[in-house]
Amino acid sequence: MIIIVHRNTQEISRLYKNGEVLNSQYNTVCNVIWEMAERFPDEIIIWVEEKFVNLINKPQLNNIFCNKRIMASYAVDSNFFSHSLGYIDQMPFININPRVKYATWLMSTDVGGIFGRTLSYFKSECGDIIDFGYLINSIAKKGQQNGLFCYSHPDLITNASKCDIHTKASLKQEFSFVYSNYKTVWVFVFFWCQWRYENKFPLISFLKCFFRKKKFGIKLNLPFPDKLNEIKINHEDSIDVIIPTIGRAEYLENVLKDLNNQTHLPANVIVIEQHLNGSNSSRIEHLDNNTWKFNLNIITLDTAGVCKARNIGLNLVTSNWIFFADDDIRFSPGLLEKGMTEAAKFDCEAINMNCKQEGEKTIFHNIKQWGSFGSGTSLVKNKFARKCNFSEIFEEGYGEDADYGMQLRNLGCDIIYHPEIQILHLKAASGGFRSIINEESTKSKEFPKPAPTIMAFALRHFTKQQLKGFKLSLFLKFYKEKSILNPFIFLRSMQKRWELSEKKAYDLIKMSKSKTEV
Repeated sequence: MIIIVHRNTQEISRLYKNGEVLNSQYNTVCNVIWEMAERFPDEIIIWVEEKFVNLINKPQLNNIFCNKRIMASYAVDSNFFSHSLGYIDQMPFININPRVKYATWLMSTDVGGIFGRTLSYFKSECGDIIDFGYLINSIAKKGQQNGLFCYSHPDLITNASKCDIHTKASLKQEFSFVYSNYKTVWVFVFFWCQWRYENKFPLISFLKCFFRKKKFGIKLNLPFPDKLNEIKINHEDSIDVIIPTIGRAEYLENVLKDLNNQTHLPANVIVIEQHLNGSNSSRIEHLDNNTWKFNLNIITLDTAGVCKARNIGLNLVTSNWIFFADDDIRFSPGLLEKGMTEAAKFDCEAINMNCKQEGEKTIFHNIKQWGSFGSGTSLVKNKFARKCNFSEIFEEGYGEDADYGMQLRNLGCDIIYHPEIQILHLKAASGGFRSIINEESTKSKEFPKPAPTIMAFALRHFTKQQLKGFKLSLFLKFYKEKSILNPFIFLRSMQKRWELSEKKAYDLIKMSKSKTEV
């Protein structure tokens, strides 16, 4: 293990390898960290601000860096970038929960680490960066899209007490970072938000960023060595399956057949059948007469509600893992075994599978941290899954899966997308598990924008900068459709629809809190 002790990211204070003093021909942090990566590719390279060196939680470091895909840091009192990046980035990696291991590419110079060989993969793209804070955030941002698992990890230090966090990056650095790592249009959005919301007019920083090298969309070949290539799953690890359904007996039966053919069988399959319009006649009761290799538990509800249905299923699970499944999917016999094997290999607690319709091509080809959550195609550890619930705020709209994913993240559960674990989504034309939304009302000029359920998600999980950035991007998106050409009339109309959405979203949240209290 290499420990690089620095003074305010500028110069090296001390340098150790397993407690022994090391020498280096360099004195700047960026040069030294590249040198250490080359000299000691199989060592964990730890950086730490001099004033925090006694806080390093050395007994936990091998557990934190349990495989060579991991990069982690922790902000004791400083982050490099400010919350301003939320204006142009509404992904969940921006709003960090400092109390748990949280997936994020935002790295702090206070304390952190990465394997030497993993770091070396980035030298060709990042070797010219001379500011250490800018360097580690650039590595994490590019790396996360190419298979690097990046975290804010409180276990890096022995006393993660709450304190005021300050930031180190200049506006010039933030503009350069946005230009290098996002589509160019977001530079203009970032400039407008600085002017509109921060009362700044950083014209020089805005103009200078265009002279930097554009690195957005770069794909890196990161040949991470698999941590447990020979790993076999523990067949004592059981799986329960939760499937909500409405009126799709034929599709559902095929899902059950696929589960029946699994090389690692589920212990329990919990089907929650919902009825529309108060009907209590079951369309799937005949499926209970089949001889399945698992325990089939069919629960019937006299109302439709996918969130309610999944929550009922969650209360009934007893296994170590939960597979959240849709009722119109097909998959191979090795799906569950592959999912559990890969979860063990990468030491992760939730896997989002690659769900495609017939003829669709895979868009993302890398195993990577996922910014979303699929409530019909995911494998999640019970110890996290049952601490969350599908909020009934989203019952008459969409967003319950994204909200559930955020609950998982805030418990310290990372969500990994795996392109090689594939599911075919048949996209049945009718039925399903959700009551029908009035499509005509959504086209009305008086209909709230965004939908109140989407607004409720934003109010729950966005920073104030992300919320403002979301509003701006939404306005720009709908103005491009040119439904109203006059920009002033358009802005007045959209502002009314935004305010209506906010009001309805707050009503939903208030109603949800009242139900919880009862």
